[in-house]
Amino acid sequence: MKNKVKIVNIGLFLIVIIGLGSGCTGNQNQFATNNDDAEIVKVHTSKPIDQSVSNEAKEKVIKEKEVSGVKAVNTDKELLLAVKVDQFDRFRLKNIEKKVKSDLEKAYPNHKIIVSTDSKMYLELEQLEQKLQKDKTEKKTLKKEFDKIKSLMKEKA
Repeated sequence: MKNKVKIVNIGLFLIVIIGLGSGCTGNQNQFATNNDDAEIVKVHTSKPIDQSVSNEAKEKVIKEKEVSGVKAVNTDKELLLAVKVDQFDRFRLKNIEKKVKSDLEKAYPNHKIIVSTDSKMYLELEQLEQKLQKDKTEKKTLKKEFDKIKSLMKEKA
């Protein structure tokens, strides 16, 4: 009787080990991310609102492996940038934010850089980019919306 219980226990143990082992050998690259599919929308306007600084900053930031999306808008002296971070990397939001900000401050010393990893700021900047893309924004309204988003970003910080 003891031998049968021992054999059953060993059999169950082997089944559990095989089950766990086969469950862990699935597609190892399932969660690996590649920024090749990350999309950057460059903002081009026909009005005298130059967005070349924000376009260049987006190209630099999207190369970071943790970043899956970037939205940015600039004025003559300021640059607002919102970063979308991959799910697993959300544990390191502050570090990512500091790294991106320091890199951009080195690249654009004449601009005041404000970086956010907040998804609301990402959506706000996306809406402002779309307005700029459609040429529906005058310089005064750009400044007004820019200041509104800037104050929201400072609130979150």
